[in-house]
Amino acid sequence: MDKLFYYIPALDSIRGFIELGGPVLYFIALVLFIMWACIIERFLYLRTVHKRNVENAVRVWKNREDHGSWYAHQVRERIISVVSQGLDKRIDIIQTCVALCPLLGLLGTVTGMIAVFSSMSDSGAGSARTMAAGVSQATVPTMAGMVAAISGVAVASYLKRKAQAEREELAEHLELADWHGH
Repeated sequence: MDKLFYYIPALDSIRGFIELGGPVLYFIALVLFIMWACIIERFLYLRTVHKRNVENAVRVWKNREDHGSWYAHQVRERIISVVSQGLDKRIDIIQTCVALCPLLGLLGTVTGMIAVFSSMSDSGAGSARTMAAGVSQATVPTMAGMVAAISGVAVASYLKRKAQAEREELAEHLELADWHGH
């Protein structure tokens, strides 16, 4: 129960941040959640399912009697292709989320600035203090969108390189299995 009260100030800070930045921050948070769910899924896939798929592919290839014909070469390419399909899943979604976060941040900034200028025109206030507070409030979504994008850009690049490396490694495994097998 004590741990619950420890997190309440953190929740108040998050709520204050969202109030400062406006409702677009909810969309940024949603995109960020989707992006990181996909990233975590990819790492889990690489550590579990992909390893089993590679082992199965090598076993299937080793169990073939024919390794040298044109048909065997086509079978080998098909095995590599089928295993590789799983490597590329969700990478496009991750990259889309990375690109979408700054755009949503910019949307929040534009809508915030429109609200600031509308408020200033309605009240007739032209004070620098009012404008500075409004501009500060309007730039929070841009900052949030950029931070969200930065958190995923390096990981997306790593996952793309890892998929290519795993594809090449599978091809090498099958070549080695062929060379050691006969």
